[in-house]
Amino acid sequence: MIAYFTTLALILFVYMQFWFVVSLVKKRNDVADVAWGLGFVLLAWVSFFMADFRNSVGLIVSVLVSIWGLRLAWHIYTRNKNKIEDYRYLQWRKEWGKWFYIRSYFQVYILQGVLLFLIVSPVLIIHASQDLSFRVLTFIGLLVWAIGFYFEAIGDLQLARFIKNADNKGKLIMTGLWAYTRHPNYFGEVMQWWGIWLVALGTPLGHLTIIGPLTITVLLLKISGIPLLEKKMAAHPDFAAYKKRVSVFFPLPPKKADELN
Repeated sequence: MIAYFTTLALILFVYMQFWFVVSLVKKRNDVADVAWGLGFVLLAWVSFFMADFRNSVGLIVSVLVSIWGLRLAWHIYTRNKNKIEDYRYLQWRKEWGKWFYIRSYFQVYILQGVLLFLIVSPVLIIHASQDLSFRVLTFIGLLVWAIGFYFEAIGDLQLARFIKNADNKGKLIMTGLWAYTRHPNYFGEVMQWWGIWLVALGTPLGHLTIIGPLTITVLLLKISGIPLLEKKMAAHPDFAAYKKRVSVFFPLPPKKADELN
């Protein structure tokens, strides 16, 4: 087991070195966002083929991780293509000054690798298990994953279409899934990893991998996801009213006018 996890950690380390070099060549750190989803796909399949005993549950999980990771990477790539570097990384370029490259290496690529390894841990445990069959929790987990994928994929699609419409320039999206949660894509991503963890509970050590969904939950709700985006959105004149009416994370019916008083 130790050799299994050590090998995967080394593969991930080399993978992050590669993307750091890409960032230097491209002169933009937001390639790390594309690398994020692809890193999960890489570890999912490497761990699957490293397994002494491959089963259908593990295969399904690897396929689901690939669907999520490839879609996310493609979405971010097309979103950033032919545009300036993402505002977060541009700000760090200014703040970090002469320490930019060193801090980028450790605070973007190495840190991202560590977080990725923690989040993907349920998948790695699933593949390391030699006795994993379909159980009630397996089907519940797959259902939770499917709901999460719907919210993330449809939320991203609705936002992309909204932005492409010239009539919406300067406006804040408040329709579709965005009428029920201010961050349907983040809600969906968190749901997917809780779903995979439920599948991992069918393994002897599955409960220990709760660190995976907890990490992505804290990361998106408290650190790099929602807080940064809410801070950016706060400058929009319609955001204050939107914030009062619509749930920040969990999808809920929007509050009516009489409920806001």
